[in-house]
Amino acid sequence: MQTLLPLLARGAVLSPFKRPRPDAAFPPNRLVLPGVRIDLARLAAYERACGFPTGGDALPLTYPHVLGFPLAMRIMASRAFPLPLLGLVHTSIEVTRLREPAATGEYELAVHVEGLAPHRRGTEATVVTGARVDGSLVWESRSTYLARHRTAADTRTAADTRTAAGSRTAAGSRTAADALTAADASTAAGARTAAHVSSAEPKPLPVVAEWRLAGDVGRRYAAVSGDRNPIHLHPLTARLFGFPRAIAHGMWTVARCLAEQPADASVHLRAEFRSPVLLPGTVTYAADGGRFELRGGERVHLTGELREHPANSA
Repeated sequence: MQTLLPLLARGAVLSPFKRPRPDAAFPPNRLVLPGVRIDLARLAAYERACGFPTGGDALPLTYPHVLGFPLAMRIMASRAFPLPLLGLVHTSIEVTRLREPAATGEYELAVHVEGLAPHRRGTEATVVTGARVDGSLVWESRSTYLARHRTAADTRTAADTRTAAGSRTAAGSRTAADALTAADASTAAGARTAAHVSSAEPKPLPVVAEWRLAGDVGRRYAAVSGDRNPIHLHPLTARLFGFPRAIAHGMWTVARCLAEQPADASVHLRAEFRSPVLLPGTVTYAADGGRFELRGGERVHLTGELREHPANSA
């Protein structure tokens, strides 16, 4: 397994010089790695770490992401990539599996940046990874990575707040009756908004299992995936980046949930990483049909849906 530490170090050194924005130029090149064969011992170690059965003929749905991640890191740690690697947050992943990749197969992996897009908290990049057999695509993923920074909306909000404060000062002679009317209107509007949010918020899925996660989950997944980001390894290194304890890899959380989900040969996965999972900790796995989620108390860590790919259902 290729170590990613040199790429992490390079990305960390370059991060302070990056100025992320949605219209920035991004690397147009496509990195390709042909002739990739699976190390079956490492595959078995990955399966055990994530809860998949070992020794199957096909790769777990998430394993090609592990194979392609070093190529993605080469792009994201490069000088040409406009988002800083430090603080970059994996926010979602979509996977389309057209047919099950064999554990004994040979693959051509390719990775490229599809584009940048504005996000309410900054700028998001979409990174595409594909696996081909004899020239035919068998597996593809789209991962989004968020770089947080001040946006135009933040600037407008600050300006609006200053303007509103000035207006309130100038109109300080408003009557008590006017104030009461405004308060009533605000309360009614708030109640309507709360009712709308409540009705729009999906109900929690039924709980299937409770998992107690050990403090070394991040280190064990790092050993089988090659992703040794310091935030996942130890409380001391995680604190350097603002976390009270080490956090689980997002891709471990989705893989652990998928290990409990039956899947067709041709499937589509959509998963969103909503909040970090602190280690050690206790989480609940909930599922209904192809939908699943991971929760810690009232906090949602992960939501996802696994469904049959349309090409397979035709």
